[in-house]
Amino acid sequence: MNIKPSQETIKGAVHTDLRHDSAIKHVTGQAEYCDDIAEPAGTLHAYLGLSNRAHALIRNLDLSAVRAAPGVVDVLTAEDIPGVNDVSPTGLNDEPIFATEKVEFWGQSMFAVIAETRDAARRAAKLAKVDYEDLPHALDPEAAQEAGTGYVTPPLTLKRGEAASVMEKVKHRIRGKLRVGGQDHLYLEGHIAFAIPGEDDDVIVHSSTQHPSEAQHMVAHVLGVPSNAVTVNVRRMGGGFGGKETQMNLFCSVAAVAAKKWNRPVKIRPDRDDDMSATGKRHDFVIDYEVGFDDDGRIEAVTGEFAARCGFSSDLSGPVTDRALFHADNAYCYPNVLLNSHPMKTNTVSNTAFRGFGGPQGVIVAERIMEEIAYHRGLDSLEIRKRNFYGDAGRDVTPYHQTVEDNIAPRIVADLEDSADYQARRQAVLDWNAKGGIIRKGIALTPVKFGISFTATWYNQAGALLHIYSDGSLHLNHGGTEMGQGLNTKVAQVVADELQVDIDKIKITKTTTEKVPNTSATAASSGSDLNGMAALDAALQIKERLIEFAAERWQTTVDKVVFNANAVQVGEEVIPFNDFIREAYMARVHLSAAGFYKTPKIHWDRATGKGRPFYYYAYGAACSEVSVDTLTGEYQIERTDILHDVGRSLNPIIDKGQVEGAFIQGMGWLTTEELWWDDRGQLRTHAPSTYKIPLASDRPRVFNVNLADWSENRENTIKRSKAVGEPPFMLGISVFEALSHAVASVADYSVCPRLDAPATPECVLMAVERLKCGSE
Repeated sequence: MNIKPSQETIKGAVHTDLRHDSAIKHVTGQAEYCDDIAEPAGTLHAYLGLSNRAHALIRNLDLSAVRAAPGVVDVLTAEDIPGVNDVSPTGLNDEPIFATEKVEFWGQSMFAVIAETRDAARRAAKLAKVDYEDLPHALDPEAAQEAGTGYVTPPLTLKRGEAASVMEKVKHRIRGKLRVGGQDHLYLEGHIAFAIPGEDDDVIVHSSTQHPSEAQHMVAHVLGVPSNAVTVNVRRMGGGFGGKETQMNLFCSVAAVAAKKWNRPVKIRPDRDDDMSATGKRHDFVIDYEVGFDDDGRIEAVTGEFAARCGFSSDLSGPVTDRALFHADNAYCYPNVLLNSHPMKTNTVSNTAFRGFGGPQGVIVAERIMEEIAYHRGLDSLEIRKRNFYGDAGRDVTPYHQTVEDNIAPRIVADLEDSADYQARRQAVLDWNAKGGIIRKGIALTPVKFGISFTATWYNQAGALLHIYSDGSLHLNHGGTEMGQGLNTKVAQVVADELQVDIDKIKITKTTTEKVPNTSATAASSGSDLNGMAALDAALQIKERLIEFAAERWQTTVDKVVFNANAVQVGEEVIPFNDFIREAYMARVHLSAAGFYKTPKIHWDRATGKGRPFYYYAYGAACSEVSVDTLTGEYQIERTDILHDVGRSLNPIIDKGQVEGAFIQGMGWLTTEELWWDDRGQLRTHAPSTYKIPLASDRPRVFNVNLADWSENRENTIKRSKAVGEPPFMLGISVFEALSHAVASVADYSVCPRLDAPATPECVLMAVERLKCGSE
């Protein structure tokens, strides 16, 4: 007898649109964040005392006025830390919670005020009297190189072929320098931690962190207790973008130490100004590049020196600067290549993870090289891009010696070129600019190829915990964290689809270290890949037990047991899911499972610069058109068309939202978001009043976003989907390239404008004037 699947369908199956599980709560204000947790009686509040020097010895720290301030209970300093005064995620012990003998950036924490109210703590923190002895400081990569400050972490070299010798023989060579600015995360919910002491060594920390397990380990390290004494809980974050991967360690540790010292709950939440001053950002880079190419614009050799503003400590600068090199090729084949990273120590806040994790800073260099060649040869930059795409054998190996096996960049670009009507619009732009005039237009179509996996191989693992209760309801927990990206919804869809139950039956609970241990950060665009597979593993374990139970209970074979929509069919009999689960419970079937997944095939040898660090690549392309006022440098994005590859999307509507948001954030990085330090080393763009993220009015006037519905991941990922968090961020480079195209028109496209990022209106205006004067 053949069992036919039911024609009924469940709500929330994979590959279907489903709104975010907390969408209504988000828009109505009902979603609970860390600061919404009811404060128990006796809760204290902490606030950090920050340095106002970029580099100085601390000769004396007088806290008497702080302690005497109204409402103050006491002050925490390094002497009060029972364990180790360090929250370095790399274990290099270079990131103290509280500075002791020396401060190394403006905004470094020296102490924490503990008071009855947050306002009292915040006011008292300003009363400290500090006697400094100023030391020389270096604020940017070039100043650091000149001062010889050294590296915060060992550099990386990627080498394939013989770039130096080939460069000497090529017909055409171009050298250039590109300065790429950093970016603040500007998450809606700032940093916060809320620690509640327990008996013995126990402490519970509620926090807004992307990496609960690291926060757990750091708190244990600082308290001098084992990790099993610390529980970290995360229900949701109001944005993260990488800024809450390691930066929360400081706040969690301060709250936990204070909570255990006074045996009272302690909450810490900095103001936005202090949040931006005291926490890391996207790395600034200064890149010196050289490219050799033939008459047709085909690249023969590339060299690059990538100097990064890393800040005063290592944080994640090693893997970030590594990934910049990994993506310096973008979608293009460099037959001979030599790339070096220079992770420079600077007297600024230690920079950290940010969406793309160094990848965008590498990709933009590749696009600058394509642009340089195009202007040199008098060709459309899209044609140069096509000529240099990865291809068949012999043109399919990256600078880190991974073979590109899934190259769909040419098809993505061809499809977008057609759907965006690129050729006709480009000609219209050229015709418009040929008339002269104040308003100049530009257009560019740029691709992205982005590797998916943590380059630290051991992070590519995940766990999940799934319970089915006797009434048929399901309880799902996994190691990923929800920060608005829809991870919980996608993972729940995977479970719903496998067990064929409506997604409404599944309750997704807060991420907690007491349910799933040793989790990796929700980062590297890997949240759904890792946690979705772990949840699937758990669901399959339970499903296998249930099938065996049904076969025995109804005296049939396992192939006669089929999970249909909200029911299980055994032979001719159809049992509602809830009733079936009740029967299984009465038969003492184990209805709980811990799932696990580790990414296959990947390996990386940093010492040799060779391996397969990425499981697969995600692709995309964007075509943007801009108008520039050459009298003021102001500009408008007229239209953007995007075609992005997410494989077989788990949830197309959520993925589309991720693509849209990533593009806008990437556009902001390259246009309006400028970080500026004064000569003393103080960050002056430390609030939304001075740091300008894109507004709704800044988005393209016409914004067309589509997913490549024909794509399917060749690797065995979760339901053949692909990661979506980071890759579309780099599509914002199309705006940057379009601005450059518009500026180039004032010199009849004879030279590359060489815009630095961000291309603020001031920078655009200066570039226009420079080209008008005939200087490069």
